Order: sequence, then structure tokens, then C-alpha cells
Amino acid sequence: MIYNATRYTVSSALPYANGPLHIGHLAGAILPADIFARFLRLMEKDVLYVCGSDEHGAAITMKAIQEKTAPKEIIDRYHQLFEDTFQKLDISFDVYHRTSDPLHHETSQEFFKRLFDAGKFETRNSEQYYDPEAGQFLADRYIMGTCPKCGYEEAYGDQCEKCGSSLSPMELIDPVSKLSGAKPEIRETTHWYLPLQEYESWLKEWINEGTDDGNPHHDPSEWKNHVLGQCRSWIDGGLESRAMTRDLDWGVDVPKDIEGAEGKKLYVWMDAPIGYISATKYWAKQKNKDWKPYWQDEDTALVHFIGKDNIVFHCIIFPAILKAHGDYILPQNVPANQFMNLEGRKISTSKNWAVWAHEYVEAHPDKIDELKYYLIKNMPEQKDSEFTWKSFQDACNNELVNNLANFANRVMVLCNKYYDGVLPEVDENQQIIGAEGETEFFESEMLALHDMMQDVNSKLWEFNFRGALQAWMQISARGNQLLQNNEPWKLFKTDPEKTRVVMNLCTQYLAGIAQLMKVFMPGKAEQLLNMLQWNDAGSLVSNLNHLAEGAPLLQPGHQLGEAKHLFSRIDDEWIQKELDKLSASDQDEKDASNDFKPLAEEIGFEDFMKLDIRTGTILQAEKMPKANKLLKLEVDMGFEKRTIVSGIAKHYAPDELPGKQVVVLANLAPKKLRGVMSNGMILMAENEKGDLAFVSPERDWKPGFEVK
Repeated sequence: MIYNATRYTVSSALPYANGPLHIGHLAGAILPADIFARFLRLMEKDVLYVCGSDEHGAAITMKAIQEKTAPKEIIDRYHQLFEDTFQKLDISFDVYHRTSDPLHHETSQEFFKRLFDAGKFETRNSEQYYDPEAGQFLADRYIMGTCPKCGYEEAYGDQCEKCGSSLSPMELIDPVSKLSGAKPEIRETTHWYLPLQEYESWLKEWINEGTDDGNPHHDPSEWKNHVLGQCRSWIDGGLESRAMTRDLDWGVDVPKDIEGAEGKKLYVWMDAPIGYISATKYWAKQKNKDWKPYWQDEDTALVHFIGKDNIVFHCIIFPAILKAHGDYILPQNVPANQFMNLEGRKISTSKNWAVWAHEYVEAHPDKIDELKYYLIKNMPEQKDSEFTWKSFQDACNNELVNNLANFANRVMVLCNKYYDGVLPEVDENQQIIGAEGETEFFESEMLALHDMMQDVNSKLWEFNFRGALQAWMQISARGNQLLQNNEPWKLFKTDPEKTRVVMNLCTQYLAGIAQLMKVFMPGKAEQLLNMLQWNDAGSLVSNLNHLAEGAPLLQPGHQLGEAKHLFSRIDDEWIQKELDKLSASDQDEKDASNDFKPLAEEIGFEDFMKLDIRTGTILQAEKMPKANKLLKLEVDMGFEKRTIVSGIAKHYAPDELPGKQVVVLANLAPKKLRGVMSNGMILMAENEKGDLAFVSPERDWKPGFEVK
């Protein structure tokens, strides 16, 4: 269905303006959208590609507090950095806007007022944490405490970043204010909620069936499985009313003419996605165009490119908001990517474990498309993927240099050597050895080129950008095989007619590569098109039609340019510098070096020999009443069963412990804890974050044996 749209509105998730961009941002939401927008333009489609900086929310304020500055200084700094980085990366936004712009505030307020006037909100009084020292209510991210699910002591009020659980501030154990460090108070406040449960049946139909109130809308089979799975899980768990306003001092004001609006801001997920609409309005104003068809015409396909952490907001909350408004189209697809890891670890902004986009483009302005190629090749489309500098080097040297650049160079050098750079006439009845070793004619090779280019085309429509890149590289591999099978450098003296066919065909392959290259690596594509002197290549549609008829892309007599190297090899020293830079910035290593506890007072061997340490197996575990940290364990010591009370409740659930092999200090004097006699101590390892892990035998070991 998406192929037949009259126009396309394509969006990348708005990057949050509280830190620089890294390769995960590029591979997640920026590059895939840029590829698709470039492809649509090549297909002569009407496409608008929008993005902008997300500049509201609690994290911006937190950053400003940390740096002792104003939120506006934070957003101005990172918005400018984003714009500069995207320009150097040659990302083809039609508009890159920002949510602090007055036009965005106006658009968001109009949207909210429309829903308010239509009675789409519930007004609720609720209890919320309040910081008496800071003198304000606390947003979810302003509160930190212990996660009730896994015991992580630095969980936020909306999510635990260790176990991934969604939370509410009231669920946190021992909460504290991030603003002042004070223990927050509970006070009553009023907010407006969108009752998502009222849209539950409609959302089920829209996501599962691809219909909107019974009318065909999209094909769910075209959506990624993990997107559908996450949406279905949320809906099946039951939707609840969600607050659309917050008590904040930074953000879009609730319209002043609404009673009780003073001090209230729009919830960031009410505000941020409307940024796509306000960006479109800004673009239309600059270009003297009408913005409405791109958001209100049913013949427009709306496609959101995001990371998997934004699926729920773009597939459930924002569609429900659009549906409540009534005048806007719904997303045709939300091809969310998963996460990209770096050198075996999760990318971490706080730990400075990242390849920062602005640093890369400054250090390697001549290697922009090489980075794009590798990120596309490893794009986390269906599962998390891995970036390593070694595999980056291998991809550049083996694929871009040895395959593509080598093919282009050989074709251009031979054409200039044999024909002074003029594409030769060919006898279309002249047979050559095809890429697969069979006898072929010129026209059949043109049809083969058509089929390979059409394969790339089809994969791009399916958002299979990794597959499309691989299919595109196969054209170069086939061209190289044509050269190898026919050896024109030998054939030129014995069979000039056949040589002309081979060289013409290889040049046609190079032209097809160059046109599709505009989708993946526009900078290098321009270089190759300049070499071919084919800057008026036209649309992909018309060229595929020519090839389908067996006609060439370049006509005989076409004047080619001079051969130039498209890509250069990346040496080990280049890669080592990047690895050294990553290692030097690794905050985990720095933290680890500072977080080891000093050794305890030295003891003698005879003191150690007094310790009787034995292997054991946990048989049963249960929570201790009125004790958040304690579990009551029954442990098989081999020679007897013991009750041991252990402070591990924040790290392990009782039902996951039976069968665990442990190491027990067996001759520790018994001690009564919360009314239970504990007879021994389970030995644990603790890291710098306070996480605990069992010390266990290396392999299955019967209970009761000594540990020496």
C-alpha cells in the first residue's frame, strides 16, 4: 500500500538536546530515514523529510542544574552542534526545526486546546511528590530511588535503567529529589489525562488488522515483528489514562485561557511528536507552500523512523492523540530499529563509551561515506547490532576498496586506454562470457542489470536497508566477474569486437551502481557520476524502464571522464588511534580504578584457618516480613540443613534462588535477625555500584565440602 501514496511525510525521531549525537543515533533513526527520503526522490515521489531538536523535558533542566546554567543555553549549544554535524554528514532534511521555536509552542497549544475543548481529557487530582526545599513538584525524572523490581538503587521515577521496568514515582523505595537531595513530600496536584483505555479497541484494530474504523489503512505484515510485539504487549496489558501535563518550569505552557493552567507544562510526549507538524509548518512558510496535505491528506503516507525505545510513544500514544484530534493522518509504518552496541558493550553517554558523530566528522571529513556504509551494513533493523573498529576497517578495505573502487578504477582506466574515454559502439549479437560463466548477449546482460537494480529497489520499499546495500554491492561483484571471465586486457588484441561489448557492459554496470549509490553514499556517488560525466542521470524509474527493454543507461559515444580512486585503504594505525581514543575516554575504567575499596587489615594464616567455608545449595527462599533487604534461605550443607538470613532481597527474587550453588561461612556465630536465627553467612561479590553476585563453585559440587 505504501508504494501507491501521492506524497510522503518522513520523520526521524527528534534528538534530545542534552548531549551530542553518537553512532547509535545515526544507525537508529537518522540514516534509515535519510536513505528512504533519498530513494523516494530518486523515484520521483513528493517527499518531505522532517526532523528537529527536542528541547523540552526534565532532562534538559537536570543538565542545566548540573552545569549551573539556564536550559536555553543547553538547548542552543546542542541544537547548533546537531545542525553542524548533520550538515557535515550530508543528511538530506527538507527542514530541521526545534521545539523551542514560538511556532512549535503555538502549534502544540492549539493541539492541546482542540482536545480540551472537545472533551477528550480527564481532569484528575492526584498525589505527587513535591520538593519542599526546591519549592516545586517533581517530574518523574527529578526523582530517584530503589527499583522495587530489581533493587537497583539509582532508578528514575519513570523507569529503571538496569532492568528496564516502567515505573511510577510512588513505586520507588526510599525516593529522593534530584533537585536538592531532599526526601520529597506527597502533595495534591491537578492534571489533564488522555484516557488511552477508550482507544484500546481502536488501537487493536489499527495495529493488528491495519484498518481505521473498518477502513483499510496499512498492511500489518509490512511492519517489523518487534514493533508489533511491543505494541500488542502494551495493549494486552491494559491501557490506562496518561497525564498530558506536568508541573515543570521548562516546556510548552498549557494554554493560559484554561482554568488551572498556571505553572503547568505539556507532557513532553504531547509536545515532542507535534514537533514534526510544527517543523512542516515552518518549512511550508519558508517555501510558500501549503503544509496541510503532508499531514491531513489521506493520500499521504506518514512514516516515522525511530529507535525501539520510542515504539510505544509513536505507535500508541501519538496515534491516539492524532485520532482524538480527528484532522490528521496516522502513521503508515513505524520501522523502528533496535540498538547498536560498541566493541562488545552498550553505548553509554554517561560513561563516555561512544563514537561521537561530531568528533568523527571533524577528524575524518574524507571518510564520511565510509562510516555511512558501515552503519548501514550493520544497521540494527531486526536485532541489536555491533560496531567494532576492526570490522569497520575490514568492510572499507575488502568491500569498498577491493570490490567497488577496484571495479570502477579498472573500467575507467581501460575505457580511457582503449577508447580515449568514449563509450564504444557494440555489436549486440556478439557473444561474451557472462558473470556466471555462460555465454551471454548484450541485451540479456542489460536485463540482468535491471533485475539487480530492481532487487535493490524492492528492498528499499520494504525498509530492508541492509539487504538493499548488500544487493547493491552484488552489482559491483557481478561487474568484477565479467571482467575476470573475459579478461579484456588480453582480449583487446585478439577480439576487439568482443572487448567493446565487455567494456560497454561494465560501464553500464558502473552507471547503475552510481545512480543507486546516491541513496547510500551521496558524496561518493557524486564523485562517481562526475567520473562517468553522467550528472544528468535522471530518475531511477525512467532508467529501470530503459533497462527493462534491454536498452543501455549510457549511449555509445558518451564521453567519460578520468579514472580516480573512490576509496582508499584504512591502515592499522588509523584504527588503533580510534581504539586508543575510545579506551582513553572510557569512564567505566576510570570509575573502576577509583571504586575499589581499600584492603582490610592484614591477618595471619592462623586467623584464616579459623574460617570454615563450605559449599551449599539453596533449597528454599522467602521474603522476611517488614524487611526490604532480607531473604530467609534454607540451605543444604550436605551434613545438615540450615536457615540463613541474607541481605540480598534487592538483587534476587525468591523464586529464582532454589538450586543455586553457594559458598557459606559455616562457623559464624548464630545471630537473630528480625526474630529469625541465622546460622551462617552466604558469601557474595560486590562491585562499585553495589550490585551483588554469588560466589559459586566453578562446576556442579555437592554441598558440604570445604573451600580452602
